[in-house]
Amino acid sequence: MSATTVPATNATTAGPVLRVPPAAPAVAAAHFRTSLALYADVSDVATALGAGGDPGFVILDSRSAESWEQGHVPGAVHLPTALIGERAGRLLDRSVPVVTYCWGPGCNGATRAALALAELGYQVKEMLGGFEYWVREGLAYETSRGTERGAADPLTAPVGAACPVNGAATAPSCGC
Repeated sequence: MSATTVPATNATTAGPVLRVPPAAPAVAAAHFRTSLALYADVSDVATALGAGGDPGFVILDSRSAESWEQGHVPGAVHLPTALIGERAGRLLDRSVPVVTYCWGPGCNGATRAALALAELGYQVKEMLGGFEYWVREGLAYETSRGTERGAADPLTAPVGAACPVNGAATAPSCGC
């Protein structure tokens, strides 16, 4: 038996989930530890930004100017991926970790931005779900018209749950 897998199941009786056995616990732990070092979720980012004070990171929107105007995370720095090499040194402090985001799970702009920043020597994480899940979770966002907030999508955020920052109802009184 390999150090990377648990005992094999009978391939003829195993369904598609266990046809390839799970990784050994130590291998799985290393993988998930690395995953948490590379990614942050929307709720955790919102909680950190809404807690007041310095969250310890900069949130970076890597989308186009038109996308930024449609809506963005409050306090985000706007730096389209194509301009990172040219402008990152003027806008970002290398000693402060950067959390990137783009539209959502169907967009790899945040991944490309994170790669570009990492190659320039920045500590970086990607916000899973991007702006789509920020909005779907009922969090406030800024647009060219001001601050807006929609109702939380019950498929992404518990309806009527308390705000992780101030305990208020999720929307519209939550200060996230």
